[in-house]
Amino acid sequence: MKKVLGAALAATLLATGVARAQQGEVKVGEINSYSGLPAFTEPYRKGWQLAVEEINASGGVLGKKFVVVSKDDGGKPADAVTAANELVSSEGVAMLTGTFFSNIGLAVADYAKQKKVLFLAAEPLTDAMTWAQGNKYTFRLRPSNYMQAAMLAEEAAKLPAKKWATIAPNYEYGQSAVTVFKQLLSAKRPDIEWVSEQWPPQGKIDAGAVVQAVAAAKPDAIFNVTFGPDLVKLVREGNTRGLFKDRPVVSLLTGEPEYLDPLKDETPEGWIVTGYPWYSLKTPEHDAFLKAYQAKFNDYPRLGSIVGYATMKAAAAIINKAGSTDTDKMIAAAEGISVATPLGPITFRAIDHQSTLGAFVGKTSVKDGKGVMVDTVYRDAADAG
Repeated sequence: MKKVLGAALAATLLATGVARAQQGEVKVGEINSYSGLPAFTEPYRKGWQLAVEEINASGGVLGKKFVVVSKDDGGKPADAVTAANELVSSEGVAMLTGTFFSNIGLAVADYAKQKKVLFLAAEPLTDAMTWAQGNKYTFRLRPSNYMQAAMLAEEAAKLPAKKWATIAPNYEYGQSAVTVFKQLLSAKRPDIEWVSEQWPPQGKIDAGAVVQAVAAAKPDAIFNVTFGPDLVKLVREGNTRGLFKDRPVVSLLTGEPEYLDPLKDETPEGWIVTGYPWYSLKTPEHDAFLKAYQAKFNDYPRLGSIVGYATMKAAAAIINKAGSTDTDKMIAAAEGISVATPLGPITFRAIDHQSTLGAFVGKTSVKDGKGVMVDTVYRDAADAG
């Protein structure tokens, strides 16, 4: 009997200790496609880990330790929703953050709406995230497809090209990017003709067939939305077959180190791209981030690093401003909040919950056998819609 009572007492004390420890924490849930797209998500994880370390070194959140509970969605919307439910119901997180693929982001946004939990989307670019399928519980950090397409359409309109082809992965992100780019460029240039659309499955591009189909349409210019391994295959096949010779290419995300670095000396010259030229940025904010990142990881940052870092800085700022982890109070605090990032201050707009984090626009080039961005200009997303 004494042994039973002793065991019960020990269990009670242990539970009390765990409860007290948890009372000294503010937990945030994080979901991403770590096994699905490590080139982006691993730097992203390093970024948010650095941010969490800095936040706790500065006193944490609401005077408590800031803790991130992270889960891998495996690149599947259903698994992301399951992870979200576990984070909310079992872990008791104050909010959800993260996701990469647009279809996954939309699935988690819908979950957030149903469960009335704040969701700070990090990477999904589809415009539906804050427009058609937007809701009061969802905020988004990265500039949307519309914003980045507007930046690129401004440059594309200056080209003499009249016949255009598009290449994009056949899911929400690619579909919405092509739709909005066509809309914006056609508005600026009514003389534009769209002669070909190629929709390879994400992660499974048949680059030879795509290049052949585009070449057959004889476009004057190409709008590309593929990324990751698909981009490498497309560039390699396009270079081999001469698709890009004397033909302008406007390409979304290609200037991000995650996607540019693997191309090495195969990087095509002169593509107009959005990206992140970390090696040429000289501002106090970015210098401080770069120094801290390199000191912690002995590596250079990618765009994912910036997104992960800014996501957790924003999450902590929202909770601190709210003075609470109550969802409605956090939503009120998030609307209009300003947050410092390595790329400068950003604001989460109250009207659509979109942040004003911008993107760099420039051209691709090769330097010392590596792909780089040159002639870069930072475009504030607030000016791009």
